[in-house]
Amino acid sequence: MILSVLDQSPIRDGGTPAQAIRETVELAKATERLGYHRYWLAEHHSSAGLAGTAPEVLIARVAAETQQMRIGSGGVMLSHYSALKVAENFRVLEALYPGRIDLGIGRAPGSDQRTAAALQHGPGALGIEYFPQQISDLITYLGDGPASGHPFAGIRAMPSGDSKPDLWLLGSSDQSAAYAAHFGCAFSFAHFINDRGGPEVMAAYRETFRPSPWLASPVGSIGIFVLCAETDDEAQRLAASRDLWRLRLDLGEITPIPRVEEALAYPYSEAERRRVAFNRRRQVIGDPSTVKAKLIELAELYGVEELVIVSICYDFSARVRSYELIAEAFGLQPRKTG
Repeated sequence: MILSVLDQSPIRDGGTPAQAIRETVELAKATERLGYHRYWLAEHHSSAGLAGTAPEVLIARVAAETQQMRIGSGGVMLSHYSALKVAENFRVLEALYPGRIDLGIGRAPGSDQRTAAALQHGPGALGIEYFPQQISDLITYLGDGPASGHPFAGIRAMPSGDSKPDLWLLGSSDQSAAYAAHFGCAFSFAHFINDRGGPEVMAAYRETFRPSPWLASPVGSIGIFVLCAETDDEAQRLAASRDLWRLRLDLGEITPIPRVEEALAYPYSEAERRRVAFNRRRQVIGDPSTVKAKLIELAELYGVEELVIVSICYDFSARVRSYELIAEAFGLQPRKTG
């Protein structure tokens, strides 16, 4: 089993966004030592709970602080940006860290609609209906540039080189899977966002995949929220912070990750308890043996060999320990880092 990391740079109550970014760097170094395969940085905007707004900047720092893991975006919200500029950013990253860079793209805004409008502000802003064309343009810019007849024929994303980033399409719907299959890209399904119909979406991706010059056969992974502790009771206790944070997010309240004590003392209504239980369906929480069994079951259900694990809890050391316990349970080979 291949295990990887998705980091959303969570901000804890009483902490700061800058602290969350520093913890991202520390978590990357720790998970590289533990033997995780890749480390993806998420993109969220105008959030009091998640600090990672610029994955391409974080990738540069994280790649500099690590040596062997693949580092990438999970993902760049392409609809906000020029395909050429995204290609240039990742061409630079590939030149700096050849053979280690992933470019994961998504179509979700990663923000509320008002913030999305601010990101896209200007007369050249494209509607979401242009997203497939943006994917096509991005692919051509990562290669030799648009062909004759394209309005921007002759333009190249620099710096060119012998290698280019691996392109992934990220999503939680059949539409994202269809785009990945059509363009011949790797596909990562966000189970932690949507657990309904995911195995069928992944199967459809594999069945309709069209080989491309950069990928001969379908490659899939799933993103899963996981929290592991020495005992099931301790894992459940730690998970209470995210339960309350996610509930508030569903209610339109964007807050830092609350303390465990606050979450345990929160007076949930019956409707709120049902919402927490609904959100828990997409999560894997427990001791190492429980977590390993559930992750293997999900991997088999989706027919994938790679799991991209996102973990959020109030205490950073408990978050690192969660990744340690998962690595030990799966027998990952630790890396020596200089």
